[in-house]
Amino acid sequence: MDVITVSQSPLAIEELLEVVRGARVELGPDSRSRILASRAVVDDALAGIAPVYGLNTGVGHMKDVRLSEEELRTQQESLVTTHAGGVGPPLSTELVRAAIMARLNGVARGGSGVSLAAADMLVAMLNAGVHPIVPRTGSVGAGDLSQMASITLVAIGKGTAEFDGEVLSGAKALRRARIEPLALGPKDGLGLMSANGISIGHAAVVIARIARAAEAIDVAVGLSLEATGGNASIMLPIVGHAKPYPGQIEAARSILAALEGSYLLEGGASRSVQDAISFRVAPQVHGALREVMAFARRSVAIELNSMSDNPLVSVDDRTMVHNGNFHPIVLALAFDAIRVALAHVGQLSERRMSHLWDATFKTLAASQESPFDGPMPRAQSGTKQAPALPGLSLRYPAAAIFSELKQLAAPATLDSPPLDIGTEDHATGAPLSVRKADEAVGLLEDVIVIELLMARDLIATARVERDLGAATREALLTLEQTIKTTLPESSRSDVHATLRSAMFDDIAYERRGRA
Repeated sequence: MDVITVSQSPLAIEELLEVVRGARVELGPDSRSRILASRAVVDDALAGIAPVYGLNTGVGHMKDVRLSEEELRTQQESLVTTHAGGVGPPLSTELVRAAIMARLNGVARGGSGVSLAAADMLVAMLNAGVHPIVPRTGSVGAGDLSQMASITLVAIGKGTAEFDGEVLSGAKALRRARIEPLALGPKDGLGLMSANGISIGHAAVVIARIARAAEAIDVAVGLSLEATGGNASIMLPIVGHAKPYPGQIEAARSILAALEGSYLLEGGASRSVQDAISFRVAPQVHGALREVMAFARRSVAIELNSMSDNPLVSVDDRTMVHNGNFHPIVLALAFDAIRVALAHVGQLSERRMSHLWDATFKTLAASQESPFDGPMPRAQSGTKQAPALPGLSLRYPAAAIFSELKQLAAPATLDSPPLDIGTEDHATGAPLSVRKADEAVGLLEDVIVIELLMARDLIATARVERDLGAATREALLTLEQTIKTTLPESSRSDVHATLRSAMFDDIAYERRGRA
């Protein structure tokens, strides 16, 4: 696995994901120089008389209170220890690595003014595998203060961390990794914790999950179209050219690619002039998801490579500027929107299941077979036993899952109350918005697997040999193999879980975490 170098070039989301998966990190020479230049501005400000937030003044409602010499010496560690107050189950190791990497890249932009020693500490923790235990809940999305403070606690030899598979005190974890604890200098504590590392890192992981789900749902649509003898005209290029949303064009291309070689692409193969809307508008709805994904991905990339500190160090001007860049409102809104798009995609899938259900029972009735692995009561003697149909058994769970998916579409960005004696009177809800999106894509993954199984069930009951598309044929082979190896000894839920794991678990970090 390559080493990811943090330079003055933008860090790609894919590079952050490599670090999440365990890649080593190094600070490039240009970033080291930038951090030193930024730190020099802080040192100059500290020697001056102008008040600077969090440097020679208090924070929050204490913003206009100048600190004494004694308070200046203790403030940074005090900020960290008093803000590390998250609650709930710990985040997964992968999400903690994502947050550390996001903060490291932000520091390297030169806007934070933290010391080079602080940046080197983040590098050392990532490379040694010292992973702080970070509670899931604690940020309202105006800087992930409490959770980033939990990370910083370990950097100074406090808190709790996971190292080499064991949960230890932060001091012991650093000692075993042969890392000296960080001594916080002016601005270090505030600079390390006053950032949106949790929201940004988690968002990068979620974007990767959604991209995978978007590809999988296109294959599910293709297999459902083949199972029902649907109309392939919905994917024709003229449709996309007539309404040229890039997402819609890409969705149609993706579904058409899944059907490459399918009997549906032969003339006269469809059973009807046009299908139900849940089939017919798949490119439009899946395209809308891709459009919102592009918006969300752009917001993640910008936040990841921004200088979001307050006060912000301007190296060129050698000044420190008070500002609101810590507010990731675009990212928060993007992930509010993406949950609505995910719900619509899930709704179409759930509606298609009704058509698959009806068609399967009509086919069974015509052949006098039962969906429950045996002849129907009215079947004549000698009727062949029906194939195992796990998809039908999961139709009702699919309806329940969609209800949850719809509930998660509610906005998370409007619910934060005023805090800190009214000083902090707006927040973005970014971490909640992203976490709900993670939950939503997990539910969509459940739905996708069930649609694939139900489409397979209809194909199995029809017992008609037809040429399937390249991707849909591969999906059907996976379905058949899983059913063969899990039934009848295992339950239908085991079939579902096995398929879900095979399709999605390599990027489902939140589900594999300690929580």
